Amino acid sequence: MKTQSSLTQYIVEQRKKKEILLMTHIVLGYPSFEASIQVVDAMVKAGVDLIELQIPFSEPMADGPVILHANQKALAAGATVARCFEVAELLAKRHAQIPLLWMSYFNIVYKRGVKKFAADTRAAGLRGAIIPDVPHEEGEELFSSMKSEGLEPVLLFSPNTSEARMKEIASHAQGLVYCIARKGVTGAKTDFEGLHNYLQRCKKATNLPLAVGFGVQDANDVRALVNIADIAVVGSQTIKVIEQEGVQAVGSFISGLRA
Repeated sequence: MKTQSSLTQYIVEQRKKKEILLMTHIVLGYPSFEASIQVVDAMVKAGVDLIELQIPFSEPMADGPVILHANQKALAAGATVARCFEVAELLAKRHAQIPLLWMSYFNIVYKRGVKKFAADTRAAGLRGAIIPDVPHEEGEELFSSMKSEGLEPVLLFSPNTSEARMKEIASHAQGLVYCIARKGVTGAKTDFEGLHNYLQRCKKATNLPLAVGFGVQDANDVRALVNIADIAVVGSQTIKVIEQEGVQAVGSFISGLRA
């Protein structure tokens, strides 16, 4: 039997205090690195429990138009992987009580070097990474490199994943499992009331905490996940708030998700 990872232990402890946790997502360098720091500060102050830091990439295949646009804007403004590591390290030191995770794509990892990416991630103080375009059959080098650095490789389930495949994926995952709420990309509205059977299948496949994302937009969506998931993941909607109301509106938006 696997021993609990440090990230899993953190989630379990936080769940004793809260009926559901919040994991938020930002694209580093959007609309600027200075703004990214302000947004993370506001998220932590508003009580989020985990944060995904996305390294901008030109072809973010799992992301819908909102996050795609943020990736493109960050790259156009000169965002680099090196700068993302610098800012991530600053944020990890400033907010050591909140686990920070990378979210990006394998091209970024491969270009930096898989072992170097893992070592640099540990040195920066992050806790793991979500790399959605790496299937478990092809991820051995990434997973082993991360685990050797004490990092958590977060893997994904989807509604189309068979129970047998879920168990295979779970054998490589650590920390938590990210359950994609529906087919398609991030950002569109999701019927979270219809996820019970799917998430029951997920629970049978793993003892790890379950995070649910793709379409969490408001407090009603978060409330619908109470008792069927451990973590609600909010991504595109935060970027919409930044675009429409500015960085200063992020804190009140995040606080309102627990209303």
